[in-house]
Amino acid sequence: MPPVPPTKFARTSIEGWSRKRSVSPSAKASSSKKVIGIQGSADDVDMSPDAKLFVPRRSDDGYYYEDEYRDEHVMCMLDNESQTLAQPELMDQQPELQWRMRPYLIDFVVEIHSQFRLRPEVLYLACNIVDRYVSKRVVFKKHYQLVGCASLWIAAKFEDSKERVPLVRELHDMCCGAYEQSAFIQMEGHILSTIGWNVVHPTGEGWLRSYITHSDSSLNDDVRVAAAARFLMEVTLFHRQFVGVRPSLIAWGSVVLARFICGKLRKPCPDFIAPDEALAVRVATAIDTILHESLDNVSEILIRKYANVNQYHRCSTFIREFYLSGRRFAPNPPRTSTAYVPYVSTPGLTPSSWAAKRSAATSPSGTYSCASSDAGDDPVTPITPISEPSPLDYVSVKDVSKENMVPSGAPTALKAMAPPAVAAVRPALQSIASSSEQDNRNNRRRSN
Repeated sequence: MPPVPPTKFARTSIEGWSRKRSVSPSAKASSSKKVIGIQGSADDVDMSPDAKLFVPRRSDDGYYYEDEYRDEHVMCMLDNESQTLAQPELMDQQPELQWRMRPYLIDFVVEIHSQFRLRPEVLYLACNIVDRYVSKRVVFKKHYQLVGCASLWIAAKFEDSKERVPLVRELHDMCCGAYEQSAFIQMEGHILSTIGWNVVHPTGEGWLRSYITHSDSSLNDDVRVAAAARFLMEVTLFHRQFVGVRPSLIAWGSVVLARFICGKLRKPCPDFIAPDEALAVRVATAIDTILHESLDNVSEILIRKYANVNQYHRCSTFIREFYLSGRRFAPNPPRTSTAYVPYVSTPGLTPSSWAAKRSAATSPSGTYSCASSDAGDDPVTPITPISEPSPLDYVSVKDVSKENMVPSGAPTALKAMAPPAVAAVRPALQSIASSSEQDNRNNRRRSN
């Protein structure tokens, strides 16, 4: 019996090593039957040139969003979110690790993440894997960096493309040869066995994209708001108080604070966030407190990363300017009934000296205490100078709520002024006044 020939393998560019199989006419026929079986019978397929192919709607950043699957997608993310949260109380029991070491590790992971240009989800997933591993295993100080590199390696394999995943020798060089190359492989297997091979975790980036991106691109948030929200979310990775908080709340709190910094109104929260909207606002307030009190302690690597003009629109720069100016986040900002309208004097009606006195006579709240502003009228009623009250005066001085009054300390005339004619005060109405006088004359002639 002749020996069985060895199996030949072929190298492919994407799938790796795959078994080489011959393509026979029978195989082609079976494959065509499978396609028809999935799509329906051959009679149902429209092969006319005018037939339109189904093209799913695609957002501007290249991701597909189908509204009919959105609810199921959100429910699956909420279920996985509750199962993959770290426990900071158990992390406090580490004998050698301290929370002050965390910023150094996050800085190192962020730097590697930026250097290899990995997807944003990789960074959040890597931090989640580190926290879940530290919650269950005792980690020595000398192995803390190794855990971070191995977690980033796992996250990159899970979330990113194969071409961008760093190699073992590259991780070895990034750690300056502190660990052998075999140590990364051993730590990778130990981490996966510790977390039960459950790598699926809805990251803050995934939640943020679901908040700011829609199937209709006209409903998407501003690019500056999205960049600012990503910066604020990465700030939370450095602090212990955000470990164990649901990423959906962190993402929504970052969106709320980012819209406030960018001068935009708060939009309605999603239905699944509505019961916990107060917690999301507390997250936004905690981030605001960190940036207000410890702005100088924010990671320089993070600030330098988000100072990129093309990718992040220099969001770290204008956020720093926002807090350096002394402004703070207001959970419930006061809403004024009318917008502030600067006073513009009308030529021929109000002297320049009276305009200065009017601007000084403001209410304690900073708005004009006059009848027109209380009523919500945009145009400012002009001030007509009058003297002491007289029977012929058309403005009652006793009514302090009126606007047409002489300011305190203003010089008064010796005689009372009669109400000015409309045509003399407003030249634009001269044509109306002249037409009305002409009508009166015609009526008199007809009566005579």
